[in-house]
Amino acid sequence: MIKEDIGFREAGKFEETRFEKIHNVIFESSQEASILVAREIANLIQRKNELNEPCVLGLATGSSPIKVYEELVRMHKEEGLSFANVVTFNLDEYYPMDKNDMQSYYHFMHEHLFHHVDIPSENINIPDGQVSAEELQQYCIDYEMKIISYGGLDFQLLGIGRTGHIGFNEPGSHVNSGTRSITLDHITRVDAASSFLGIDNVPRKAITMGIGTVRNAKRIVLLGWGISKAGIIKKTIEGKVSSQVPATYLQEHDNTTFVLDTEASSELTRVKTPWLVKSCVWTDELKLKAVAWLSELTKKPFLKLTDKDYNDNGMSSLLTEEGTAYDLNIKMFNKMQQTITGWPGGKPNADDTYRPERSMPEKKRVIIFSPHPDDDVISMGGTFDRLIEQGHEVYVAYQTSGNIAVSNEEALKFAEISKALNPDSKISDGIIEFLQNRTGNEIDSLEVRKLKGLIRRSESFGATRYLGLPDSNVHFLDLPFYETGTVKKNNLSDADVDIMCDIIEGIKPHQIYAAGDLADPHGTHKVCLDSLFEALKRLKHKDFMDDCWVWLYRGAWHEWESYQIDMAVPMSPDQVLKKRHAIFYHQSQKDGVMFQGDDSREFWVRVEDRNRLTAEKYHNLGLADYSAIEAFKRYHF
Repeated sequence: MIKEDIGFREAGKFEETRFEKIHNVIFESSQEASILVAREIANLIQRKNELNEPCVLGLATGSSPIKVYEELVRMHKEEGLSFANVVTFNLDEYYPMDKNDMQSYYHFMHEHLFHHVDIPSENINIPDGQVSAEELQQYCIDYEMKIISYGGLDFQLLGIGRTGHIGFNEPGSHVNSGTRSITLDHITRVDAASSFLGIDNVPRKAITMGIGTVRNAKRIVLLGWGISKAGIIKKTIEGKVSSQVPATYLQEHDNTTFVLDTEASSELTRVKTPWLVKSCVWTDELKLKAVAWLSELTKKPFLKLTDKDYNDNGMSSLLTEEGTAYDLNIKMFNKMQQTITGWPGGKPNADDTYRPERSMPEKKRVIIFSPHPDDDVISMGGTFDRLIEQGHEVYVAYQTSGNIAVSNEEALKFAEISKALNPDSKISDGIIEFLQNRTGNEIDSLEVRKLKGLIRRSESFGATRYLGLPDSNVHFLDLPFYETGTVKKNNLSDADVDIMCDIIEGIKPHQIYAAGDLADPHGTHKVCLDSLFEALKRLKHKDFMDDCWVWLYRGAWHEWESYQIDMAVPMSPDQVLKKRHAIFYHQSQKDGVMFQGDDSREFWVRVEDRNRLTAEKYHNLGLADYSAIEAFKRYHF
């Protein structure tokens, strides 16, 4: 079988269990996995070429396959991989959609793959979003028949939507459906909203290959990246076949592999609760994970769990190793208790043996890296405040300008104020004219982008001043990868990492706080985190790095699981209000946020709910009852 060609079983983690109905492999990173998938595609192209046959590929769009396409382009340029014998059929396209539109899948495929390889243009097939309504049905039939004329698809690459759609086959799609037009699910449109600068701009319809078309492919590989896909991945792999989760139809295909990263696989039974499917090596981390899970399942605090609770829920081997529930409960209770501290920078003159942070040096140099100009106060505003109040030398570094998240209406308001203050300003005139006449696909002018960046910058100063941080300790890095003027960003470059290295080496911090949230809808958090990790790799040999600890916070979308938390910083009701007021300084992000994902709550509301729920989780485990808690995980580099 083709699935064995790239050694998925050896390269990734795979253990078939009674819960799973689709072959799947798990990788530490999507980058590693994407390279292996690209290698499988390349091997198929080469085999078909040796047989003097066309290689018929079904291709997907979206963020999931981008790294696969990058690797194929690299192999073409550096290893001589030829696409001369390749025929491609893309899964789908928005309807209506001009192929020259930046949001079109025609544009996407040429930008990421076709412009960079030697595929003949006549071999490229992408649904045409400009077909007239009268011709659409016949067009779809012809597209289907063209695939059949090539003998079907040799290989189909897929992503998966949060509704469980593959292609644009939304819930309700029939197992034998062919290429057709379809109305998009609201969740699908919400997920696409960031690319279209608002859900109102997302088309309501699309053209898509059908479930039947996809299932007729000889080989199918589905890519699943990120924690936001974890829930639907579990339903697809472990659930019943259902039209309400169209991807479950792939259970009936005998040559399908789901290729997942660790986040996307996190809800699978063998990952989340491995003791239910196999014998475990009980590491300290796994013990805490298991006991926290049991506590939540039984709705009992740690110290009330019994031998029977453990035995009834597949954890008898843990008791055999630990002795009794009584001893294990106390050990896990103490472990969680020791994560709680009101001194995130360490408590001076205290025994720090069982505290999250060191007591020395008493005054620490701290860098808070914030991907956007509000993540610092949204994600760790209470801890930020504590660090300043407790006398540490705190610096905040905003990694990107955040200019794309300022609406045109907000920018126009500021431009008109500037014009009123200085009627002769040609710059204000140009900005106002641009914004009033801007078309949907037009990239912001440099002047508009600068204004939007200044709006975010001034809001950041308002928040940091409110918390008592001197302006001299606030840095705006404006990492180059972000400054494209569009939702699509550039890849991380040496220039980005050099900027990160410079500020770290300049401050020589004892603590670094950074966003470890990879569920950011448009990926900026991940690139910012990668820039930090690369900088740490380059600097780790420096003497000052021996005393540098890195703490990861999560953004507005997800929180660490209780067993993952290494430091929990409680907040009083007064601090919750202070954090809220700091967030309010970011007025351009307050009402009608452009990139808030599928959660309609404002950032301050969702983060207060999250901090409250974290505190409730701690209390339900039998620990102290706090109003709110901010959570951090230590990163060991």
